[in-house]
Amino acid sequence: MLVYRSCLSFHANRKGSAELKERHVNMMAFSACIGFGLFLQSGKIIYIAGPGLAIVAIVLASSVMWSVIACLGEMTALFPVQGPLFEFPGRFIDEAVGYATGWITWFAWVVILAAEILAVAQLWKFRFDPSYLNDVGYPDRELGWSTESYSPAVWVFLFLILIGLVNLLPVRQYGQLEYFFGVIKIMFISLLIVFNVIVSAIQLVPHGDHFWTWNKPWGFASRDFVVHPASDHGAVLTGDSGKFLALWTAVVASLFSFVGFETIAITAPENRDLEKHETIKLATKKLSLRITILYILGTFVGGLNVPYDDPNLVNIQINSIRAGQNSIFVLAAVRNHIRIWPSIFNGFFIFSATTSGINALYNSSRLLHALASIPEAWPVWFQNTRRRLERTTDRGVPLGTVTVSWSVGLIAFLAIKPFPSIVLGRITNNAVVSELICYTVICLSYIVFYHRIKEAANDPSLENRSAFNRDDKQYPYRTHGQLFRAWYGFVFCILLILFNNWRAFYPPFSAPDFIASYIGVSV
Repeated sequence: MLVYRSCLSFHANRKGSAELKERHVNMMAFSACIGFGLFLQSGKIIYIAGPGLAIVAIVLASSVMWSVIACLGEMTALFPVQGPLFEFPGRFIDEAVGYATGWITWFAWVVILAAEILAVAQLWKFRFDPSYLNDVGYPDRELGWSTESYSPAVWVFLFLILIGLVNLLPVRQYGQLEYFFGVIKIMFISLLIVFNVIVSAIQLVPHGDHFWTWNKPWGFASRDFVVHPASDHGAVLTGDSGKFLALWTAVVASLFSFVGFETIAITAPENRDLEKHETIKLATKKLSLRITILYILGTFVGGLNVPYDDPNLVNIQINSIRAGQNSIFVLAAVRNHIRIWPSIFNGFFIFSATTSGINALYNSSRLLHALASIPEAWPVWFQNTRRRLERTTDRGVPLGTVTVSWSVGLIAFLAIKPFPSIVLGRITNNAVVSELICYTVICLSYIVFYHRIKEAANDPSLENRSAFNRDDKQYPYRTHGQLFRAWYGFVFCILLILFNNWRAFYPPFSAPDFIASYIGVSV
């Protein structure tokens, strides 16, 4: 009974400035998902698994998103609370679990902020090896930007300032800006897909078959799987076991591209007319369809024009992320001798990573602001600081939490290290594991939530028990087979957490990769 009463109080506890509409929320979540993942990770996924298995990996990764987002969407639609990512685990599992989930999710988002800025710093080092251009017959001897000699610290500093300033905008103006960013991204990705289809159709560099990258000497899946590409003693796995491990590794690599869909739930306290319109329902369905379709099509058409053993893909270590010259979309243009467009693509990748960094700071600041409203989630000696973080400006901006989250983003200055691409790869892997822990807890919360509201709907002592009836037309959001999807997401996420970086255990043992992949579990 206490659980039901506390659930009924959720609506009364909404805080913040409700200035965002459904279109704002939709595009904010979309923009958060489309960072550098699609553009820089898709080539890595194709290198790991091959063009056909890469699509399978994307489908499997999207199925996890599809399951978790529906769980979170239904709970948030019924109870739009501040900090749903940790509020629901706290209510339906245990308060301590809720607090731990809140902190690890906040940490994941500030790490993603740093990762996006690190990616921006990498993208300014756009330069192709002349020998590669000569091998593919590119008409120019050189292809790159003159900015490659600049210190990465310059770009980290400039883009950190830009991201911080945008997050100081009033909530409504911020939502409008995010909507504008999202529209640009959708248009660009759609045009990028059309571009690759046209290039494949007209065969600017003839190969005799539009599916030449799927045929011998290549194929649907990669021939073998190199466990440690950067090592001279990297083991090579072949056969069905090699293909399975390649697929599993590709699924983990794909997941970073889908991180961000929980933005829909994070924005719940700032949603205008949330209880009058089906904001969560519409945003959840639209986001699932858009992200899944665009990622599958983008990976498919990219794989039609670039073989998985292209030297610029082979050079991508599994735990590293490099610049635009390693993007499969840029390589498709270069291999087909197309001028100008490679530089345009790289410029857009910078824009995309920057806007995702802006969204990462928004998400982390709102999560921290929600945590600041819970005294029990903080040590006793931090209570004064917590009270300061709970304050907002007249325009609804939590200035304190924005500042704190932004400050953690200073770890992006790791870009000045000798191997920033490897640092970036490890940071993204750590963020994925932290998010997977959050998703696991969300699915478990939904399983308990499902049974609780079922009991409440059948409890004759409750006056408004119909509000908990999933078969009632007034129930805000439900999907068919959701309990099965919750169990599917729960089990899949646990397996991904446990075996996300199995290669760290494969000789030679890599302590840095092991720590980056499993420190979140121990914490």
